[in-house]
Amino acid sequence: MSDLLPIPALPDIIIEPLVRLALEEDFGRGGDITTDAVIPAATRMRAIMGAREAGVAAGYDAARLALRLVDPDAKWTTLVEEGVAFEKGAALVRIEGSARSVLMAERVMLNFVGPLSGIATLTSRFVAEVKGTSAKVTCTRKTRPGFRALEKRAVRLGGGVNHRLGLDDAILIKDNHIAAAGGVAAALKRARAAVGHLRAIEIEVDGLDQLREALPYKPDAVLLDNMSTAMLKEAVAIVGDQAKTEASGGVRLDTVKAIAQTGVDYISSGALTHSAINLDVGLDFEA
Repeated sequence: MSDLLPIPALPDIIIEPLVRLALEEDFGRGGDITTDAVIPAATRMRAIMGAREAGVAAGYDAARLALRLVDPDAKWTTLVEEGVAFEKGAALVRIEGSARSVLMAERVMLNFVGPLSGIATLTSRFVAEVKGTSAKVTCTRKTRPGFRALEKRAVRLGGGVNHRLGLDDAILIKDNHIAAAGGVAAALKRARAAVGHLRAIEIEVDGLDQLREALPYKPDAVLLDNMSTAMLKEAVAIVGDQAKTEASGGVRLDTVKAIAQTGVDYISSGALTHSAINLDVGLDFEA
């Protein structure tokens, strides 16, 4: 975890619709008929959410809310905090309560913790690759519908930073905007005239000529798209302190270090969210 302060859980009001949808999808029209048939109502259960592989923890806020919606009296005890790396076999969370409640919530809880821990884990690997440079690793809007706030929080828990959350919190002028607007100059002029002083403006450029054309209009950041490392170094030198620089395109674990060494301020990668693999986490009865 890179932040000086712990990263707070998302407010319930943001994630509750998604968590309720997950529970409703699982319960269907009749609830958990297996648990109802097999487990006596008075049975209590204590279980451990454990790691079956090493990684970085994330997704507790949604999983904890799922448990609470099923049974407000169930007890959740965090053993490994979110944003903390753990080894295979680590006990992450202890859950105690009605056996029926724990079993009903089990899969939904794991469906949040596994994928989101996978994102945090992959992000931490990218961040480790750029250590020693000034570059920060950032995500994109390539997230699963409904999961964006959770996935972007998982990126932060892995040591990365967030790009814009949606279309409404910053201006990012991309190649198709430039084409439709009639060019770099026209797009930047209109953007600057349309927004207030608290809205950042970034423009995507795919060559040094476009970069030079954009800089006189004082964008807050320039997105250097699919440039070679040699071109990125030249672009960083051209920009100087006029704007923040962001490299994007072709960013993988095996390329991110060389990209960071060009001097760019940010490196964005959709892979952090769209290509992260579910971390293997399970829930097991604790005697």
